[in-house]
Amino acid sequence: MNETIEYYNKNALDFYINTKDVDMQKLYDFFLKYLEKGAKILDLGCGSGRDAKHFLDNGYDVVALDASIEMVRLSSELTGRKTVHKTFNELDYENEFDAIWACASLLHVSRKEIDDILYKISRALKPNGILFASFKYGDKEEFRNGRFFNFYEEKSFRELINNHQYFEIVETLITKDVRQGREDEIWFSVILRKI
Repeated sequence: MNETIEYYNKNALDFYINTKDVDMQKLYDFFLKYLEKGAKILDLGCGSGRDAKHFLDNGYDVVALDASIEMVRLSSELTGRKTVHKTFNELDYENEFDAIWACASLLHVSRKEIDDILYKISRALKPNGILFASFKYGDKEEFRNGRFFNFYEEKSFRELINNHQYFEIVETLITKDVRQGREDEIWFSVILRKI
């Protein structure tokens, strides 16, 4: 995880420029239909701050969080709000959020660490709270170009959630990457509900 954080520190501006204007409307619709206006959302691994800004602009109460100090700086500028500088391991919220948005962030958590992180996420959510998470589609772990990735698809993700009885899978979605030149990359997104 440290190498991945360092990657984002070194490449923050490029990442920001390449992601801040990407059209995420399909995934926003997939997520926000489960929330009331004004719901409190944790943007977990917020990157550029693009999604936190969208939620803020649409009347939601948002806390943005990232482990990369450089991404924290850039997302704070974009949203006009201070982004929290914390790693997933440092999550210490309890019963605070109606929803957590983890867009292309939990995919950096290894399979040996994901159980602990999911437990911390469940603690941060209110009862019946919603978690959105997205992963590159597949069933493997790999270290590529300075970053660690954990891929899931329907079967492997269901096996993971079977170990977490406080979550139920509500809905899944398969999409193509919306970034230019990356249309051949497939993503697996899921909505979980805290039971």
